This record gives sequence, structure tokens and C-alpha cells, in this order.
Amino acid sequence: MKALSKITMAGFRCQHKPRAPACVTMRRGATLASTRTRTMKRKTPAPSAAAPPGTKVTLGMVAAASGVSPSTVSRILNGTAAVSRSKRDAIDRAIAALGFVPDPIARGLAGGRTHSVGVITQTIDSPFYGVALRGIEEQLGMAGYIPLFVSGRWDAAEEARGVAVLCGRRVDGIILLSARLGDEALRQLARTMPVVVTGRQLRAPNLFSLDFDHVEGARLATAHLLALGHRAIALISGDPAHADSAGRLRGYRAALRQAGVRYDPALVQQGDYREDSGLAAAERLLDGGQPFSAILAANDQMAFGAALALYRRRMRVPDDISLVGIDDLPAAAHAIPPLTTVRQDAHELGSLAAAALLQLLTGNEPTVALSPPRLVARDTARAASDSAHHGSRN
Repeated sequence: MKALSKITMAGFRCQHKPRAPACVTMRRGATLASTRTRTMKRKTPAPSAAAPPGTKVTLGMVAAASGVSPSTVSRILNGTAAVSRSKRDAIDRAIAALGFVPDPIARGLAGGRTHSVGVITQTIDSPFYGVALRGIEEQLGMAGYIPLFVSGRWDAAEEARGVAVLCGRRVDGIILLSARLGDEALRQLARTMPVVVTGRQLRAPNLFSLDFDHVEGARLATAHLLALGHRAIALISGDPAHADSAGRLRGYRAALRQAGVRYDPALVQQGDYREDSGLAAAERLLDGGQPFSAILAANDQMAFGAALALYRRRMRVPDDISLVGIDDLPAAAHAIPPLTTVRQDAHELGSLAAAALLQLLTGNEPTVALSPPRLVARDTARAASDSAHHGSRN
């Protein structure tokens, strides 16, 4: 882990520079009368027509069209100006007439905030992380923030490059979903901006972590199958490099131990949380010759793959083999038959991660907490028959 931190931290440095002090000068020889003349209330001119196509509309052009100083326009856009209603209306009319679009980066340089949040996910097209991203987007949107999404692709160096890109965009904070960056790398990042990370337990100033109870989730799923009379329960585990995979294996073993059932490593096959790996793992189980009557997949995507493997062997779920997943993806309720699973709410994960970051941005300690895992019993698990199934069916 120490080596990983050294590698990952070489890839990014975030440093938000403080706002430079404004300088006000007066031309030598200026008279009191001329100064008074410049500060007298002027009649607000009518805003000019929209700028010609291709012309970059500047803040100075808005100021000239509305009869106020550029600094007044800037402070109004940043929400820090106390001006008369007539001046604010004049600026609004000028912005509309000229088609002015504020530059969030420039506003960030001036006011210290861009109202944007960087989000490092693993894969944009993931059914699980896609739902979490929607939760992030909705929660940030209600607070006037926009997310900037970058894929880490389960690679620490790729995540570090993504963080560097987001820092270049002057985001106000960063959310990392199941990051591969080391703990020390995340602590260093939190010294420059608020950070929320999911998929681990980590404490540091300006940093907050969220994680599901993976042990309890797998224990619930296994206990459900045991309550149905299954004793030979196969497990399709996740990538061992993921902390959640180790937790789900512990939960599976804990439920077996509590029921007095011996753990059999021959009934455990590894996947990588994708559908194809679930299919391949189920085929290895079926070809291994070790009898089993139920399969627990460490996530719903691998359960979908396992269901396809069973279908290809002309084995019926749940008549021949019971099947349970973990996550409760939206597709689980619409599978045929609908998948029994353990709910770990991805939308809630994203929403609470965003809420925690917003709390950090206001200088408050986050108070959010994920809901505990919950069994969702549908139609893929039934009471065990007298004999477990062996091998493949041709």
C-alpha cells in the first residue's frame, strides 16, 4: 500500500491559489471635482443589441451596457454584491441582450468557488455506478453544483491522472467511488480540498468515507438459503483486490459457521463482478463435480451471468438450482425469474456521498449514514430438494 501511495501521489498536485488583492489607483493631478464627477449617479444606458456571431462577450461589455463597473457585475454574478434593484435589473437585461455566459473557471479564480465537483467513478457504463452517479448528480444539482465525471477504470495511475485533470478544472471538491488510490494519497488530496471516498473506512481532516456493510450483506444472503434448507451453497466471489469482495466472503463463511455447515473451498469460484465472469464461474462449478443446490453471487451482475450458464445447461432456476445476488440493481426486479438479492442502494450511496461533500464544503462534519443491507426475496430461491445437483446437464 505504501508503494501504491508513492506512485499515485506523483500523478497530481492540487493547489487552489488565494484570491489576489484588488488594486485601486488614482491618476496624479486628479481633482476632487473630477472624482465627484466620476462617482455621480449616471443614467443607465439601454443595453446594446446582441454581439455579432463569433464575438466573445466579456464582463466589461456587460458593465458598459448596464452602466456599472465591471467589479459590480462580477460581485453580482458571485452573489456578493448589495446593489439596488434597478442596477441588478440593468445587468440582467444586458446579459440577456448580449448573450453573456459567465466563465466558471474565471469566477472560481475571482471568488474561490466554481460550484463544480469532480467525481472519479470506475466505469461510466456500470449498472451499479451509473445509478450512484445519478444520485450524485441529483443531490449536487439541488445545491447549485454540477458534477464532472471521470473514469478510473480500476487503476490507481488512471485515477491519479483523473484527479489532476479535475484539479486543473478547479473543482471545489472530489468524490471517489471505490477508489484504488492509497489511503495516504487520499489524505494528501484532502489537504487541498474536501474529499469523499466510498468503498473503505478512512478518517482524516477534510475527508469522509462511506461504505456498505459487506459482511452483513453476504451473511443475510447465505442465511436465507440456509433457512430454505440448502447446505451445499456455492459462492461466486468478486475480485480479491477489492475490499468488498473479502468482506462478502467473510459474511458467507460466517453464516455457514453459525449454521454448523462446513466451509468447502471447492464450492468457491472467483469472478470480477461482471456478467461474463459470473457465467464462467458457474460453468466451472457445474463442471467441477462437487454437488451444490444453490449459488450465491457476490453481486447481481455475476448472478445474471450464472443464470445464463444454468439456462445453457438446461437447468432451471429455482427448480434445479437456487440463485441469490447482492446489490438489488434495477434489472434484478425485471429478470426472468425476478432475482432474489440483498439491497445495497447505489442511488443512496451516490446521494449521500454528494451530501457529505456539500457538508464538508460548508465547514461541517458530515452526518450521513448508509442504510443497512436488506434481503429482497423474489423468485430465484426456493426450499432445497432432497438431493443437491451434480455437474453439468447435457
